[in-house]
Amino acid sequence: MSDNEYLTRSIHDLTAAAWFGGSLMGAVGLNGAAAAAQDPRERTRLSNLGWKKWAPLQAAALVAHGVAGAALIAQNKGRLTTQEGVGGATVSKALITVVGAGVTAYSRVLGKKIEKLSDEGAQGATEPRPDASPELASAQKQLKVLQWVIPALSGTVVVLGAKHGEMQRPRNVLQGWLR
Repeated sequence: MSDNEYLTRSIHDLTAAAWFGGSLMGAVGLNGAAAAAQDPRERTRLSNLGWKKWAPLQAAALVAHGVAGAALIAQNKGRLTTQEGVGGATVSKALITVVGAGVTAYSRVLGKKIEKLSDEGAQGATEPRPDASPELASAQKQLKVLQWVIPALSGTVVVLGAKHGEMQRPRNVLQGWLR
């Protein structure tokens, strides 16, 4: 593995880890802490403040992950077509990454809706009050699901990255070529 490929793989793995870790910490830590605010109006406001601070870093991580992924594909194009399983694993990982990035972007759209309606107050960052407007309740209910879908998708990307690494072991490369 060249130094360039080592750097590319490191960027690819670290950005996937940032996406996974940031989304999981936000769902558990940030949203959980915001739900403990005394004032119901502060629950969604505080959660949104935290997510707004994280969003630029997360977006940068997703872009860097995509660029590094494309570079890894280019650096390993021979293995994609000749080693059994590599092409399929790469397509699966790319599709999950694109879906995950889309879900992540959509969750920010929902967060902005919730932010605009934060004066209504809420039970928690993703739990509407019984008297919440339909728009706020809908956005919160969707976000409640997506806050767990995003770490599941980004975690799958991390696991598939590990699978790709294992596929590069000499014995696995040889077995893949022989098949």
